[in-house]
Amino acid sequence: MHSQNQSLLAALYACVNSCEHCATACLSEQDVKMMARCIQLDRDCADICALTARFVARGSEHAQHLLRECAEICKACGDECEKHAAHMEHCRECAEACRRCEQACRQGMSVTA
Repeated sequence: MHSQNQSLLAALYACVNSCEHCATACLSEQDVKMMARCIQLDRDCADICALTARFVARGSEHAQHLLRECAEICKACGDECEKHAAHMEHCRECAEACRRCEQACRQGMSVTA
């Protein structure tokens, strides 16, 4: 099962990195207040992806619950980042990572079951 989860784990860690980068970059934007929702979702997404990766890696029976929640938060974060993607490269990259991670989580729900 460990080798089956490698692509899922890679997507989760890539999403953590993109979300952390996006949140930090958003804090440097001229209108930080406008980016508040994006920053909040970036942080939530990075945290749930990191936690989910740990549960998947250890083969926890509770990974399924986290994969479901992770997919939902990745979708929300991706949706928010897409709103800014035309003007902010970090948001575009984050939205893409969130979409890939959301899909990987949904696929992983059947693999880790």
